[in-house]
Amino acid sequence: MQSIFDNGPFRPCPAPFNMAAHVLAHADDLPDKIALTVLGDTSETWTYAALKSAVLGTATGLLNHGLTPGDHILMRLGNTVEFPIAYLACIAAGLIPVPTSSQLTEADVAKMVSDLAPKAILHDPDVPCPKNPGCKILATDTLHAMRDLPPADYAMGDPNRLAYIIYTSGTSGKPRAVMHAHRAIWARQMMFDGWYGLHQSDRLLHAGAFNWTYTLGTGLMDPWSIGATALIPAEGTAVTALPALLAKHKATIFAAAPGVFRKLLSDTPDIHLPDLRHGLTAGEKLSETIREDWATATDTALYEAYGMSECSTFISSSPAAPAHAGTLGRPQNGRRIALLDENGDAIALGEEGTIAVHHTDPGLMLGYFGAPQDTADKYAGDWFLTGDRGTMDRDNYITYSGRADDMMNAGGFRVSPIEVESALSRFSGITGVAATDVEIKTDVRVIAAFYTSDHDLDETALKAFAQETLARYKQPRLFKRLDTLPTNPNGKLSRRALRDQFKAQS
Repeated sequence: MQSIFDNGPFRPCPAPFNMAAHVLAHADDLPDKIALTVLGDTSETWTYAALKSAVLGTATGLLNHGLTPGDHILMRLGNTVEFPIAYLACIAAGLIPVPTSSQLTEADVAKMVSDLAPKAILHDPDVPCPKNPGCKILATDTLHAMRDLPPADYAMGDPNRLAYIIYTSGTSGKPRAVMHAHRAIWARQMMFDGWYGLHQSDRLLHAGAFNWTYTLGTGLMDPWSIGATALIPAEGTAVTALPALLAKHKATIFAAAPGVFRKLLSDTPDIHLPDLRHGLTAGEKLSETIREDWATATDTALYEAYGMSECSTFISSSPAAPAHAGTLGRPQNGRRIALLDENGDAIALGEEGTIAVHHTDPGLMLGYFGAPQDTADKYAGDWFLTGDRGTMDRDNYITYSGRADDMMNAGGFRVSPIEVESALSRFSGITGVAATDVEIKTDVRVIAAFYTSDHDLDETALKAFAQETLARYKQPRLFKRLDTLPTNPNGKLSRRALRDQFKAQS
C-alpha cells in the first residue's frame, strides 16, 4: 500500500466570499457574547458586536485614507488588540495586510518594504520601522480613532483571490512572502475536529502574542469563526502566571508552543485546572516527555499539530483521534497528503519520504510573492513538498523524521541558518560561520553559532552585534570557536555534524 491519505475533498468554499465576513459571521447572532478578553491586572473585554463595529469602522477609515482594494498594507503593530482589529479591517475592505513580528529589526522591515512596495504601514511607534519608507504611515492613535466610524461593506469576491501575505524564512536565507487566498480561513475548519475539538461554548486561551501568526489563527480567527471566546494574556504576562489565569477565567482549551508547557511543568509544582478539557501545541516538535508529564500533572491531554506557513496545520492529533505513541497524528479529514520519494512518487507504507500536500488543498498558499520559480520549485507534479520527512503507518498516522533542510526552530519560529550566518559573517575576525540548533538539555533547543577565526572572539561583542542585526528569536544563544567547520563528502558544510559533535561533547 502507498503512503497516501485521501478521504475525499473538503466541502467547497462558497462564493462570493470574504475572509473577515466569515470570521465575524456570529457577530449578528451572538452580539452580546464575549469574543475576546485580554487578561491582565484590569481585563479588557470585547463583545462580538463591539469587535465587528471596530473592524468595519477601521475598514472605513483605511479606505478614507485613499487606500484601495489590492493595496499591500504592512503591519508593524505591537502586542495589543489593535493588531487583529487592523488585520481583519484590511481584509474586510479588500486590502492585503502583511502581519509581521514586532521583533524584526529596522533592516528586516526595510527589505520587506522594498519587496512589497506597500501603500501604507500601520505603525506602533514602539515597534522598529524604517524612518522614510516612501509610503503612508498610519500610527496607532489614528487607527484607534477609526473604530467609531460608520461600518464599511465587506468586499466580497472570488474566494481564490489574494487575502493576506505572511513571511516565512526560506532555505536560501531570504525570508519568503507567502500569499494566501480568502479561502484559507474556510480550510481551517478542518482543524476544528481534526485538531482543536473546538465548540462554540469553548473558552480558548492562547499563550502567544497578538502579533504571532500562531496566535492570530489558532487563538483568534478560529474561535471567532465558530462563535467561541478567545482569551489572550496581556503584554508582559509571565509564563508562570498562566495557570492562575487559566483557572480564574475558566479556560477550556489552552494553546501554546511546547516550550511553554515545558516551563510550566518545570516552574509550577501544582497545576490545578478544573475547567480545562485539553491543550493544543504546535510550532515545534512536542516531546513524549512533555506530553506524558502534562497528562500526569493536569489529567488532560496535549494534542499536537504539524504544518507550515504555506498551509497552516494539516496533520494533527485530536480528542477524536489521539496520536499513536511517537507520532504527530494523522492527516485531517478533507486533506490529501502523501509521502514521496526523490522522484515525486508515493512510497510504500512504513518507508521514509517527504511529506507533501496535494495542490487542491484549499488551505495551500497561492505562491511566493514575486518568486514564481521558487513557487514552482516547491512542487513535484501535483504535490507541494514540505521539505520535511516522515513515515506513515497503516492507520495513516505519521511519524516525523526530521527536516530535509537545515531549518532551525527557535521557540516555534522557523529560522534559516543562512540568514543568521550571513549576518554574523560581517563581524570582524570571523573567517567562517555555521548556525544550527542544538539540544542543551532534555527537550530544550537553542540556536548556536560555530565560527572559525585566528583567535577567540569577545562573546559579549558577538552577542551585541547579533542584537543589532538580527531579530531576537534569530539571535544565537551560544557561540563556539572551532578550528574548522565540518563538511560532508561533497565538501559542503554539514550542520548535522555540528549538532552531533555538540551532543557528543555535552
